[in-house]
Amino acid sequence: MILGPVEEELAKARAAYRNRGRWGEDDVLGTLNFVDDAIRAHAAGLVRRGRAFSLAQGPQGPEGTDGSGPRAATRWRGLGLGPGNERARHGGSRTAASGDGDAVTGVGHLAGACTGRGVLLDVGRAVGDARGELPDGFPILEEHLRDTAEAQGATSSVRRGDIVLVRTGQLGRVRRIGAWDRYVSGAAPGLSFTTLGWLHRTEAAAVATDTFGIEVRPCEFAEPVVSPLHRIAVPHMGLPLGEMWDLETLAEDCSADGVYEFLLVAAPLPVTGPVGAPVNPIAVK
Repeated sequence: MILGPVEEELAKARAAYRNRGRWGEDDVLGTLNFVDDAIRAHAAGLVRRGRAFSLAQGPQGPEGTDGSGPRAATRWRGLGLGPGNERARHGGSRTAASGDGDAVTGVGHLAGACTGRGVLLDVGRAVGDARGELPDGFPILEEHLRDTAEAQGATSSVRRGDIVLVRTGQLGRVRRIGAWDRYVSGAAPGLSFTTLGWLHRTEAAAVATDTFGIEVRPCEFAEPVVSPLHRIAVPHMGLPLGEMWDLETLAEDCSADGVYEFLLVAAPLPVTGPVGAPVNPIAVK
């Protein structure tokens, strides 16, 4: 699927999915404001067996720094990131909210907010191959997310304030064949730019996947553009993005017991300034 002219599509998305000012001009939580005490209490009540799953992977493949530690380790992208030429969430330039830090909307502000109801949408198993994997370059559309939730049953319904985890199966494939360089920089399955509408309507609190960069690579535009989904989701929607989450063991358990909802505790380190930070997310069922 090839989308229209880049700037035209970005302009339409900025207008349609803008949350700036929704929670006040000094807001630092973005869509995590959807997670209230009642949602957290409900999430705690989802624990039945007490089985805990770490969704983190350590550094893999080439390493580097971009304000969030090793490039290939499980992390949150906070609200200070302004990809491409986008303005950062509070109007600062991308330079002001780069790897040098962002004291206003740095990821440390999210440390107490990333706890709530987690929902796994195992798109890899629902629409992928026999191994439960999507091919590289596969764009996950809204229909794939809806069809996956329907196939998985009632515990997969996405509600306001949920932290949505999308499994593509790419991490499992990379582990099997050892293609870590391709995991970081090559083609990848991922969320289509067009899923921004679904994320906005469902009022998800955050979204994370098992890929390096959340969105499909190559992107869906005919002309080059840097991280188009990031450019809307982070600075305009205020949606935290989780990258490189290890969903394999959790997905196996969800498939076995048919329950795809759980308590999720995924606090980043409470450090001042970085636009991203490593995280060890824990799902408890």
